[in-house]
Amino acid sequence: MTGMSDRAGLRVAEDDLLPPPDWGRRGAAAPGVRAVWVFGLLAAVLVAGRIWVAPELGARELDAWATIFVAVCVQALPFLVFGVALSAAITAFVPASVWRRVLPRRPGVAVPVAGAMGAVLPGCECASVPVAGGLMARGVAPAAALTFLLAAPAINPVVLVATAVAFPGNPEMVVGRFAASLLVAVLAGWAWLLLGKGEWLRIPSRPHAEGTAGRLEAFRQDMRHDVLHAGGFLVVGAAGAATINVVVPAGWVDAAAGSPWLSVLLLALLAVLMSICSEADAFVAASLTQFSTTARLAFLVVGPMVDLKLIALQTGFFGRRFAVRFVPLTFCLAVGVSVAVGGLL
Repeated sequence: MTGMSDRAGLRVAEDDLLPPPDWGRRGAAAPGVRAVWVFGLLAAVLVAGRIWVAPELGARELDAWATIFVAVCVQALPFLVFGVALSAAITAFVPASVWRRVLPRRPGVAVPVAGAMGAVLPGCECASVPVAGGLMARGVAPAAALTFLLAAPAINPVVLVATAVAFPGNPEMVVGRFAASLLVAVLAGWAWLLLGKGEWLRIPSRPHAEGTAGRLEAFRQDMRHDVLHAGGFLVVGAAGAATINVVVPAGWVDAAAGSPWLSVLLLALLAVLMSICSEADAFVAASLTQFSTTARLAFLVVGPMVDLKLIALQTGFFGRRFAVRFVPLTFCLAVGVSVAVGGLL
């Protein structure tokens, strides 16, 4: 990422929001046609897997894959629906002027304020993505919305209480998780403000609605679109997480626990691949007693900000060009800050 963009840190004007795609245009694929193609592709993959892959796997591996896949989907779906509903409500009922009053006018100052606002939303990363998209659609600076996206699933009260329960008598782990996660979110927001380019980020468009009936209809349309859109990417991410959990041998994890740097990187990568909801990951980290405190802190900081289902959701909402830049930036910041904060614990 090079150069400073004039658009990355600016608020999106309401007048600049694009209308929803015109599915009646020549050459534009209607949602129903696309759904048929997706269904056909999925059916072909399932048939191919049944013929060529299933015979190579035992019943135990298939049961483990199905259990993890269903667990990730069931765990994340309520928060995804909550986030989509909140996003639709923000874009349909909250005027853009409200955000101009709540957040500082200067984007550089709005970034840490948005990070602090993440502490009041009890949801996981699946909820934060559509909410951040709704904030951008209502004129919030992208850097501030992205800071909120990273902070909300990592420092909200539910996550901190779960961490305290998982690490009884170890309050420094709660403090370390809060401090490291908030710092990563703010640094990532500032980095995007300075280095990000407007063409890298696809801001979700929302039609401007007038009157109560118009706003209710806009809310309904946004809910229907985002649930179907985000739900598909959630399924893709959950399938990837389940596959990794089954494929990676447990012996590799135990062998790397003795190396300080390798253990940090290993748990950071496992956090990405396992895709555990932020409300539950502390209990998994507490069970990894063979690893150092710093390595387990990296697991807790990286997971809510970078995992497979979150990468899929970010790609779906904000575009591939955004994800290939923002995901590595977030991962590197999360690992580096975790090491620095872990050294102080």
